[in-house]
Amino acid sequence: MPASSLARPSGWMLSLLACAQLIIALDATIVFVALPDIGNRLGFSAQQLQWVVSAYSVAFGGFLLLGGRAADLLGKRRFYIVGQSLYALASLAGGLGGSALLLVLARAVQGVGGAMLFPATLALINSYYAEGPARNRAFAVWSAASAAGLALGALLGGVLTQYWGWAAVFLVNVPLAGACALLARRWIPADPARQRGRQFDLRGALTVTLGGTLLVFSIVQGPEWGWSAAATLACLALSLGLLWLFVRLEQRSPDPLMPLRLLAYPQLRMAMLITALFMSSFGVQYYFLSLYFQQVYQFSVLQSGLAFLPSTLLCTLGIWIAEPALLRVGLRATLVGGLLAGALGIGLVYLALPGSGGYLGLLPGIVILSVGQGMTWNTMWISAGQGIAVSEQGVAAGVASTSQQIGGALGLALLVSLANTLGGAGHVAYGIEMATAASALLALLGALLALRLPRAPAALAGCSATQG
Repeated sequence: MPASSLARPSGWMLSLLACAQLIIALDATIVFVALPDIGNRLGFSAQQLQWVVSAYSVAFGGFLLLGGRAADLLGKRRFYIVGQSLYALASLAGGLGGSALLLVLARAVQGVGGAMLFPATLALINSYYAEGPARNRAFAVWSAASAAGLALGALLGGVLTQYWGWAAVFLVNVPLAGACALLARRWIPADPARQRGRQFDLRGALTVTLGGTLLVFSIVQGPEWGWSAAATLACLALSLGLLWLFVRLEQRSPDPLMPLRLLAYPQLRMAMLITALFMSSFGVQYYFLSLYFQQVYQFSVLQSGLAFLPSTLLCTLGIWIAEPALLRVGLRATLVGGLLAGALGIGLVYLALPGSGGYLGLLPGIVILSVGQGMTWNTMWISAGQGIAVSEQGVAAGVASTSQQIGGALGLALLVSLANTLGGAGHVAYGIEMATAASALLALLGALLALRLPRAPAALAGCSATQG
């Protein structure tokens, strides 16, 4: 069913979709500034502290395909509401739990909520807005909310932690997510009747969810256990075995959870790689800079939050630059330009970190990095949905965002391990600097890979095919 044949989307609906992305992005970064305080209060070690971030990534990455396909089959609005409700409940538990174990479990449930919410939100945009300028504009608004959430999360995290303690960074989500869940029934069109004869691939859902979750868990835990440890190898082997079984089941299923033919779309395949590298390069900057600001520059949590404020406007600027660029120079050139800007910006941050210029010395790199981040974020999601049928937008979003989460977990685990290895014996600053340099190289690799996207006429970028 073409997007144009569906109910006309309202401005209120786009506001709710943008609010969902604001909450997801806010939740991804609001904890970063609070990490040192959480570690001190709840007794996390330097290596274990990443689990406050990675528990979310493990659950998010493991459940995304299930969430995307469930949204396609059982209703996009329905799973928008489920995702927001889980966010609200898990945030309440995380803020009130008061122990390391309960906090990590709450973060995992937030990840499950994100895995239900994120693909449903992407699928609603790709289903109700026709390819081309209308969809590009909807993605620009959605991406601007994401940029605001990423940077506002750091600022808000600093304010809340400074004046109300670390628990407030979780409790703030409760009214936001709860209100969105309630308003969705009014402002998002009702889900169409389920197609008769369509079955939910339970075996595929179980194998890919268990396999994906175990894979991300192995990647995150590998640096602490040791990559050659028996436990790490056993988890990796079991996860790969489950994913191999998933592929076999999908090949034989009359109604697969993930139709493997979707991988024939070059834009989707490239989006999988780009989203993974994006999170391994752009996405880890908040983690490392938060630690650097507080442990090396001796910033307070409030000062650390304020230090991320320029990123909000600059990342939003990159998003709005990408919208006309898609029509003028095409998707490939826009995506390559954003990734190159990110690589250059991260590289300049790396060069400035050890200097005596302090925060002001970082600003040139932060400017270029943030603009590139906005351009890349907007464009890579447009690429992932191009040419995909409305009935499969949820699973396509799940595939791309699964790669994003696995890439983010792998990148963070490896870079944290690198930073801790090189930053031992009182050399914390040096370890973070080397991790920053490595992330710049990952962004550059993303730009080189994006050059392999098929060239399309600029005027047709973002409107290449009518959905079937």
